[in-house]
Amino acid sequence: MFEYQISEKVEFILNNELLDLLNQRRSIYAPGKNLTVDDDAIVKLAEDAIQASPTAFNSQTVRAVFLFGDKHDQLWDIVAKRLKSEVPTEAAYENTLRKINSFKAGYGTILYLTDMAVVHQLENDFPLYADNFATWAEQGQGIAQNNVWVSLANNKIGASLQHYNPIIDELVADAFDLPSNWMLRAQMPFGSIEGPAGEKDYMDRNQQFKVLK
Repeated sequence: MFEYQISEKVEFILNNELLDLLNQRRSIYAPGKNLTVDDDAIVKLAEDAIQASPTAFNSQTVRAVFLFGDKHDQLWDIVAKRLKSEVPTEAAYENTLRKINSFKAGYGTILYLTDMAVVHQLENDFPLYADNFATWAEQGQGIAQNNVWVSLANNKIGASLQHYNPIIDELVADAFDLPSNWMLRAQMPFGSIEGPAGEKDYMDRNQQFKVLK
């Protein structure tokens, strides 16, 4: 007969380094142009973060376009002009314009896009899962965007995530000569941190989570 000795669980402190990094990521709505880091270094940081991010079936559906200088300004001019026809009053448009100009005041913008040709190919190749590939591509976008955002924050670069698609999609594709199968999903203006992030509220954990044992 064998005797088994059951030991009590040993208490240990979990590593919270990743949580510390995640908590650095905040929406910075006052980005500036006072960055000393090289443009190529920013691009490499973001590219590395995107390539390190998982996607369903390793489909790698995330695409990114990096806008600096005049190209960055051009994007937000496009947004401002396009929104003028959507805002009902001049006063409301002035408020909208102030918001757009705050993004334009930043150093650059990352456009996030999904390669729909890859999504449609997967739908054809794996019909059993066809209804899921668009959703899985969106999940890949979210992971990649967050990883870039955290990486920027870890280097004291402020950013926010904006969604002026789909009303600017065609204008942006034409302006920056983007492939027709790249679908715009988000815009991330970034720059030096010229103003603090706002307060962040958290919902009650008992309403958000359930633990079953």
